Amino acid sequence: MLFNFGSKKLIAFILATLVLIVSLPAIAVFSMGSDAVSFLAGTPDAKAAETQGFYMGGDVPGNTYAWGNCTYWAFAMRFWANDPIPTTWGNANTWDDRARAGGYIVDHTPSVNAVFQSDGGDLGHVAYVIKVDSITGDWTISEMNAPHLNVVSQRTFSKNSAQYYNFIHDKEGAPAWNPSTISIPSIAIGN
Repeated sequence: MLFNFGSKKLIAFILATLVLIVSLPAIAVFSMGSDAVSFLAGTPDAKAAETQGFYMGGDVPGNTYAWGNCTYWAFAMRFWANDPIPTTWGNANTWDDRARAGGYIVDHTPSVNAVFQSDGGDLGHVAYVIKVDSITGDWTISEMNAPHLNVVSQRTFSKNSAQYYNFIHDKEGAPAWNPSTISIPSIAIGN
């Protein structure tokens, strides 16, 4: 016999093993941080799910950016808005340079449907501008992988902060984008 346990020790060992096995999913969720725990604790409505949630939709056609990352989401949002961008811009910190080289307008003025871009961090960050307040000038982005991989969230910035970021618009001379509500399938963001 490999182990020489008494019956009480064997039962205690089996119970301890079962407790560990049962607690592993909870340990995994808590290791993702408070954002994941808050989301899984209950999302009361679709707007809350849009504010923050896990992307659970299928692959976005033609999206070659790394799944769960900011580049994946920015491409997806432009695709869903019927105004796709190239899949060749690389990491987020190269998007502004490659967009300029491709004839896209890059400036410090946020507008709905523009791609927010920053060189900050190791690989930069990109997001999709979903709102610009016409009175205050505050602007809101939809982003992925800001708090955690594959977590979709939103942030609002003041008008004055735009000077510190780049915004990638359509190509010069392109027809004006006809804004319509982006419809992300309900299964796309977990709630």
